[in-house]
Amino acid sequence: MALPKVVAFGGGHGLAATLMALKRLTDQLTAVVTVADDGGSSGRLREEFGCLPPGDLRMALAALTGDNTEGRLWADVLQSRFEGTGPLAGHAVGNLLIAALWQQDTDPVKGLDRVGRLLKAQGRVLPMAALPLVIAADVVGIDPKNPDDVSILRGQARIAATEGDVLNVRLEPENPPACPEAITSIMEADYLIFGPGSWFTSVVPHLLVPELVSAILETKAKRICLLNLRTYGETSGFTPTRHIEVLADHCPQLTLSTVIADPRFAEGDPHLRRMVESMRGELMIAEVGMRDGSPRHDPFLLAATLAVVMEL
Repeated sequence: MALPKVVAFGGGHGLAATLMALKRLTDQLTAVVTVADDGGSSGRLREEFGCLPPGDLRMALAALTGDNTEGRLWADVLQSRFEGTGPLAGHAVGNLLIAALWQQDTDPVKGLDRVGRLLKAQGRVLPMAALPLVIAADVVGIDPKNPDDVSILRGQARIAATEGDVLNVRLEPENPPACPEAITSIMEADYLIFGPGSWFTSVVPHLLVPELVSAILETKAKRICLLNLRTYGETSGFTPTRHIEVLADHCPQLTLSTVIADPRFAEGDPHLRRMVESMRGELMIAEVGMRDGSPRHDPFLLAATLAVVMEL
């Protein structure tokens, strides 16, 4: 039986969790990663060299390394950071490797493919857009003296840490060019997977790149949404239903085949199933979190749940 072609969208730890599950199900796997990070090592490299922020791309590549001694070693090397107080302090080794390859070849996809071959990655990692982006958000409740005023925040790091209520996000520039290879992967896919992760800064941005959206809506692939295990940061206090509403608000034409929610997050939300059905989807309640109760997806449980959805 041919293994399914899967495209996973996101960034950071959420996308990494999805990839660690998916690589147990298929080798026809593509990660399409946000390129709006402006904090930490990624932000420093982006500012100094004008390159795409490599951090989320690095994490995706590390997640796709093999589950063996060599693969885990390379993942650890890629993720390790320089200590101390000098110019390299805080930089991830993988970020510097990716940035160095980009200096040799201005095509970021070629550089990422080279790292993927070096790591023997079980899939491909692509940026969602061909240039670094800025996320802007309308946020209410930042000013305690004027709690109803709407403020504009710019930058992924600031939005992710805001204590205000995020109303919506947009990209700057407004209509960025998509990565062509990402478009091809979407059109050839059997399944598209959104989430988990920081909803406004890792998941929603993919629905704001016009060429990506066109492909997402035109492809025959089934669309799966993986909900988070808790609310935090930019979505603090959001119900599961509100997470789905945010997707619909930013892409009204979007429909979903399946929404997977862990009972620890979905219980107590009486509107979730109705919201999912309004997007033509089916709600699947399944335990996909770590057994120790920490708010992290268990790659084995998530893989088992996805295998059921994909009928593998």
